Amino acid sequence: MLRPTPFDIASGTVLGVGPPTLRVVPPVAPDPLAALGRAVLPALRRPPCVVSFSGGLDSSLVLAVAVRMARWEGLPDPVPVTWRFTGAPRADESSWQDRVVAALGVGASWEILRADDDLDLIGPVAGRFLHRYGVRHPVNLHLHLPLLELTRGGSVLTGLGGDQVLSGWRRPPPRSARARLSRVQVLARELSRRHRPRRLFPWLPAETARQVNRALRAEQRAEPRRLGPRVAWHLRRRDLVITRSAFTAVAEDHDVTPVHPLLDHGFLDALTALAGRRHHTSRDGLLAEIVGDALPPEVTAPRRKAHFRDVFLRTPTREFVRSWDGTGADPELVDVAALRDTWSRWPIPGGTAALVQQLWLATTPPPAPRFPPRATPIRALPPAGGQRAGADAEVSG
Repeated sequence: MLRPTPFDIASGTVLGVGPPTLRVVPPVAPDPLAALGRAVLPALRRPPCVVSFSGGLDSSLVLAVAVRMARWEGLPDPVPVTWRFTGAPRADESSWQDRVVAALGVGASWEILRADDDLDLIGPVAGRFLHRYGVRHPVNLHLHLPLLELTRGGSVLTGLGGDQVLSGWRRPPPRSARARLSRVQVLARELSRRHRPRRLFPWLPAETARQVNRALRAEQRAEPRRLGPRVAWHLRRRDLVITRSAFTAVAEDHDVTPVHPLLDHGFLDALTALAGRRHHTSRDGLLAEIVGDALPPEVTAPRRKAHFRDVFLRTPTREFVRSWDGTGADPELVDVAALRDTWSRWPIPGGTAALVQQLWLATTPPPAPRFPPRATPIRALPPAGGQRAGADAEVSG
């Protein structure tokens, strides 16, 4: 398993892009949707096949393609598993979840897990994860731990890679005069603030913060503009490479086969053949073009992007950062006084999330071994068509 370095953890960034690699490209399927269907088959053939389903565009696409292929091949339907959170309205995607599940006809097998403080950066689920695996990237990887525990012996489908291959960092040009004017106004405000520079990464030593900021800006500027080269570039970024490695290691530790269809080479080759020379592509527009009328319109309908900060910054983290006395920090990487000052205001910067986990782990011994009841694996639940077996299940640490 590839691990974030101490510098990655301190800065809250995982930067770097590997060199191009030579790969023999097989004949490209002309249809990205057909290629995506082939990508989900290995997971469907190892039931129970669980889909990590948030209701966003990427997970909705993966679920819809998996349902379509399962029924085409005569395989068991995939099981959508969804988190719902209390006290985090910006993360609420329940309306889209309901619409997509109803359109696909998989409501009978849908599993809904509910969490309050459970998924905090150092809450009950993260605590179990951190004591077993240490700090990993991304810091929210523990969100999948209960799902993997339920899926033991099966497979899991995710929407990993959608942010990279279907959108990327570069923004498309404004589509209207009003949008262009708004963008000009934003730039003008940024220029007016230049005489009052805001220090980025204020918890790092000053020179280190400048180095990280320069490296981050350089990597953002290096992102290719055309879709094809951009996809290949993102696949080489340490951010995505380490994420895939960590997810695979944790999944395989639970005897679960992870499959990420949006990162499948067959799909990416077909996507590049379709739109690889384009400079600007919107995520929803590209998905609508890939899908056409083959899937229900609810799958690719535009929707707002959910924000999950309030899911992971909860009471356990708030109490820890308030009481932290500097123990465990490396003074060569972190300005301890500056970090304590940064953490004196709530919410804390997302860039310090890995530090929260590292410092909590350094000051919190693992609990004494105990033998809780094992989670009921999804394969043991009643078959689809009966009572909603795991709907609204409560998850605790």
